[in-house]
Amino acid sequence: MLPAAALPLQRLYAHERERATQPYLIQPLADGRVLTLSWGETMRQVRHVAGWLRAQDWPHGSKIAVLAKNSAWWFIADFAIWMAGHVSVPLFHTLQAASILPLIEHAGCRACFVGRLDDPGVVDALPAGLPRLHLPDTASTHGDGVDWPTLLEAAPIEGEPLRDADEIATIVYTSGTTGTPKGVMHRFATLGLVSSLAVRMFGASEHDRLISYLPLAHIADRGFAELASIQLGCRVYFAWSVDSFVDDLRRARPTMLLSVPRLWAKFQQGITAQLPQAKLARLLKLPLVGRHVRRKILRALGLDALRVAFSGAAPTPPELFGFWRALGVELLEVYGMSENFGIAHVGRIGEFRPGYIGRPWDGVDARIDAQTGELQMRSPGVMAGYYQAPALTAEAFSADGYLRTGDCGELSADGLLKITGRIKEQFKTAKGKFVVPSPIENHLCADGLLEACCVTGGDALPAPLALAMLGAERQARCRDDADYRAQTQTQLEALLAGVNARLDRHERLACLVVTDEAWTVETGLVTPTMKVKRNALEHRYRPRMAAWCAQQRPVIWADPPD
Repeated sequence: MLPAAALPLQRLYAHERERATQPYLIQPLADGRVLTLSWGETMRQVRHVAGWLRAQDWPHGSKIAVLAKNSAWWFIADFAIWMAGHVSVPLFHTLQAASILPLIEHAGCRACFVGRLDDPGVVDALPAGLPRLHLPDTASTHGDGVDWPTLLEAAPIEGEPLRDADEIATIVYTSGTTGTPKGVMHRFATLGLVSSLAVRMFGASEHDRLISYLPLAHIADRGFAELASIQLGCRVYFAWSVDSFVDDLRRARPTMLLSVPRLWAKFQQGITAQLPQAKLARLLKLPLVGRHVRRKILRALGLDALRVAFSGAAPTPPELFGFWRALGVELLEVYGMSENFGIAHVGRIGEFRPGYIGRPWDGVDARIDAQTGELQMRSPGVMAGYYQAPALTAEAFSADGYLRTGDCGELSADGLLKITGRIKEQFKTAKGKFVVPSPIENHLCADGLLEACCVTGGDALPAPLALAMLGAERQARCRDDADYRAQTQTQLEALLAGVNARLDRHERLACLVVTDEAWTVETGLVTPTMKVKRNALEHRYRPRMAAWCAQQRPVIWADPPD
């Protein structure tokens, strides 16, 4: 049973009383300055904004959207929604208007907090009559709405109003990897559990430093930065932009960091571009030189204070763990989903086993369904259900109450989890054999030559093939430098041959197709958390796949489709 004192609002009030003058939120600004908000100032603003919300006399539990990039004011808006008695509905700031409107309408939002966005014009397409509450970093082009100073002029909420542990705190919309986003409902008890586990399992404390940069509309940063800081009372630093990220990281020098495999791989590529992998490996084997090289590399990235590092939101190639371990950073893989707020399995320091993620979080009961091979689990972190979708909620659980994850998995004798693929991603070749794409994709992306890939096929193709994306710099050089492209092609051919050599005959790839376009949120080919949208890629390139296989060439350079 989670103690009431561990619930989010109770923790916020405790920090307000006990840490009023201590720094909490460190926010970079557009002009290069850095704003530091203490716990006392943070809660002062929360109380005023909550007072404005309550003064609107909306029914208890009304839904309030938050559409903004990560910032100190994102946290404040979320806290104010809870204090005022309502439910927060975070929206990915990278979504286009056509994707945002259905979510706001589905949730029945009464208002929308709006902050800094890549495309400010999206806000102009919000439903007419929906109040827009502007965070301080909102662009002036956002049009009419209630500005932050006006919100802060409202009479503040006094005392310590509480929310019941079983009340819905937030509705988190899934990223849409497998189709239409679903509204995952989570209770306050779940939010308290997520943050309290960090203390119990990883020795986190008020002295830790966190950085918030993954989209707060996703459970990863929401749990790891916002909720962990509520539980711990520690500092949270924010990143301003992609261009400033390394500087922001150096400012924060986080002691705990969660990132996605794609970013850990980008860091690796940046390091080996300056210091080739073979030379780096030789230097790291020299006792004194190796220690100096490690310190220098990690200090340059702002990672020299890390004591716990996590990789999650997508499968992490085993070779990536080895690279970072050589630098003194033991990555721990995290597995979870919106439906269990990321609380499923996690690696532990000293327990790394290639191909396996780790054991269940405390309080998680996991099993593999004997009929389907699906991983199923129960825990206090499991959702209350999908908002306004009782049929989908029923489908998400087994008859005895286990959450169906949709992932195929294996559990070792000591409880370590191996994910072997998505049930719905398996496909059958023309020879009638099933192919599971995820392990093959991990092999292809293991050495960092590819930034992302998607193994696909079907009964219309003689063999599966892989769609691939190079990193932006490598792709640009391949366009402009014929010799460099030829060199890269040789490397790709060797990569394909090496991967095929370790696959069963029916799994071997007919070719590796290098797509000449970026897989981004804007192109609709990845989710806001950088997961590849398999359906979108297959739809985009399916008409050309048979012709590519017929060419019988190992590497094909594909122009973007019309």
